[in-house]
Amino acid sequence: MSSPAVPSVLFVCVHNAGRSQMAAAFLSRLGGDGVQVRSAGSAPADAVNPAVVEAMKETGIDISAETPKVLTADAVQSSDVVITMGCGDACPYFPGKRYLDWTLDDPAGQGVQAVRPIRDDIERRVRGLLAELGIEVTP
Repeated sequence: MSSPAVPSVLFVCVHNAGRSQMAAAFLSRLGGDGVQVRSAGSAPADAVNPAVVEAMKETGIDISAETPKVLTADAVQSSDVVITMGCGDACPYFPGKRYLDWTLDDPAGQGVQAVRPIRDDIERRVRGLLAELGIEVTP
């Protein structure tokens, strides 16, 4: 008897250096083995935004080793839910996928003080997504 497949979520933002990285980190931490998590960008930056890394460390999540990844059609096709992060990113469309757009301020060029409210908004949205998907939050 095989276990049911876990849902797969892809977070997309242009540079994959801020919002999508925070969302992926929160979903990985809170969803545990109950969800597959990906993040990518259409024009990935060279590194994750240092203010984002610092803001996430404040929550006990270290994303300093993460690197921005390029968005591919395969990543979209293999995801059940595709969430763009309010950056107007063009995403390949595949029927049967659930597409959401989370309108969020851009942390690029901002200090950690400005990143904190964005981070907290993303965490609330991720918790809501987990509830919608019926995934229990990992303590």
